[in-house]
Amino acid sequence: MFRKDRFHKGLWSQGGACSILRHDVDQPPLKVVAGVDECDVCGLFQHVPHLRPGYVQTCARCGGNMARRRRTSEIVGPLVFCLSSLALYIVLLVSPLMVLNIYGRENMVSLMSGPMEMARQGFGGIAILVALASVFMPGIVLVCMALILYGASRDEMPRWVRPLLTWYERLRPWSMVEVYVIGLLVAYTKLVDLALVILQPGVYLLGGLMVMMAAMDSAFDADMIWKHRSVRRRRGLGVYIAEGRRLPPEKHMLSCHACGLVFVARGPVDNEQDMGDCPRCGQILRRRKRNSLQATVCFLVAAFIFYIPANLLPVMSFIKVGHGSPSTIISGVIQLWEAGLYFLAFLVLFASITVPVLKVFLLAMMIGCECRGKASQKSLKRLTGLYKVVVFIGRWSMIDVFMISILAAVVRFGFMASVTAELGVVFFALVVVLTIFAADLYDPRRMWDAAGYNQQGLDVSVWDGEEDGTELQDMEPEKA
Repeated sequence: MFRKDRFHKGLWSQGGACSILRHDVDQPPLKVVAGVDECDVCGLFQHVPHLRPGYVQTCARCGGNMARRRRTSEIVGPLVFCLSSLALYIVLLVSPLMVLNIYGRENMVSLMSGPMEMARQGFGGIAILVALASVFMPGIVLVCMALILYGASRDEMPRWVRPLLTWYERLRPWSMVEVYVIGLLVAYTKLVDLALVILQPGVYLLGGLMVMMAAMDSAFDADMIWKHRSVRRRRGLGVYIAEGRRLPPEKHMLSCHACGLVFVARGPVDNEQDMGDCPRCGQILRRRKRNSLQATVCFLVAAFIFYIPANLLPVMSFIKVGHGSPSTIISGVIQLWEAGLYFLAFLVLFASITVPVLKVFLLAMMIGCECRGKASQKSLKRLTGLYKVVVFIGRWSMIDVFMISILAAVVRFGFMASVTAELGVVFFALVVVLTIFAADLYDPRRMWDAAGYNQQGLDVSVWDGEEDGTELQDMEPEKA
């Protein structure tokens, strides 16, 4: 009934909770290439030196960071921050964030108040999105991290750590505590002129959680966790030692998108060819992301279409003593500017207006570069740097969605004062989610492929060094 390739790279196969759903597939002949990594933004395979703590390895072609060794302990450091974050998170769930007092009437807002109010107003989809990003996902990633570190601390790392680590890498960007903090700050500035706002302990717990989770991410080294467990041996799966030898041709090599393990095949590998399962993490092996260009174009077109009503339609209505009118995103920026809050006005303008347009424009440039197939190494290096910026800034556009959910939850005084969400917030949330998906699905290595930088092919029979050619020919097909 279920096939793992119908889901995201089979995240629950081979050691996951649903490993019983795994089907046997033909495993193409592969060898693990030891001592080599692939740059995940330009596709260059290069030798990996032994990194000492505090050192960073950068790509020799595009300059992007490929590996970084932390100075802290690979287990103890992130574990301390993870447990601290879990403690703050648990207390935060039952702590109020702020209290709004208007003429003696009080309303209190907590972390769950925003999603509950959005659902009450009929915006169930927005309520689910806000609850996932601000309430549930932080707890899920913290539990995942605690389990990963527990498993990695054992002499023999359990098999369930591998899919769990892959889940963590995918879910972490959807934990938006830091974005929620900025949304709360913007909401606070809009409330101070309306009534008496009393900050509660939850605000400080939220700030502490943001700092602790950032420190946990900084101390965590996923590469060291992957290397904790050696590659599970399979019949016919050998290791190609690349140290002191010429690298195999690029078209014969591929790396796992999840754990980064590099493989070499006997012959050239098509970009989207299914090469079986990674023996280390269990994910489906392909040289490039499947249907990357088509999926990215579809998401970008949809995001551009939704961006127009997201800015033309009002996102919320603010009624005070029976007077008020719906406001759009840009009118909210103008109100912050007129109130003298120039920094917040600029921040909201950048996150809500500029960032979505910038993401669509930059991704369109990358797609155009890939379709043309002609670009200099300098321009490609610049575009790959911009791709990293696009991935980083994507979720910050959620500031307005969080702000509206907070205002709708706390300003509920009937005729005296009330805030209600409007249809524009739905379109805006769709733009944010679609552009995040578009950036995640796009494979920047295809730009370098189209320009001819990753297309080196080679006949094994004419490869310098008969011994190396023989090693590649000795790989026979096997069952996974």
